[in-house]
Amino acid sequence: MRHLDEESAFTTLEMALVHKDKIVGVGLDSSEKGHPPEKFQRVFEKALAEGFLTVAHAGEEGPVSNIYNSLSLLKTTRIDHGVLCVDDPQLVQQLAEQRIPLTVCPLSNLKLKVFETMDEHNIVELLRQGLCVTINSDDPSYFGGYMTDNFLAVANAHSMTKQELAQFTLNAIEASFVDDAHKQRMVDKVVAALSSAE
Repeated sequence: MRHLDEESAFTTLEMALVHKDKIVGVGLDSSEKGHPPEKFQRVFEKALAEGFLTVAHAGEEGPVSNIYNSLSLLKTTRIDHGVLCVDDPQLVQQLAEQRIPLTVCPLSNLKLKVFETMDEHNIVELLRQGLCVTINSDDPSYFGGYMTDNFLAVANAHSMTKQELAQFTLNAIEASFVDDAHKQRMVDKVVAALSSAE
């Protein structure tokens, strides 16, 4: 939780170490404002040394620099949210070329006033620019809406093809931390479902 101090983060990491057989990665969560990624660089260095994958909330309420620093300093393999990447065309190009996933939570973005309406949300624009964007839920009891609710909110607000809707799921499979064989099985199911829907 980024609103806490580095010592608290180290304590949380130490607690996770005894469960390494069950935990794949560690993430940096909570409000970005006033809590840049570099505040936790040493914690993430230790997490990486312990073999964890790393992810971080960045570019939802905070500046583009939070995305850059999460990638360069925390060595994240995924950016949670990241919708403000559009403020920097060079970053958008980097994210697209490197297929760095953005796990976007549309209903959460509305609740936090990142966008006023779902029509204004840029998730479809990001998808069409070739970014590995996914649709996710974020604390559903607080932000209002599980995964399906987020999918429906985006689909109802934006005109998209079935292939584009399916691409969000294909991107999520690509971004997941499961093995390649499991990914392929899931991709096959999505492709089959898409074919039967046409």
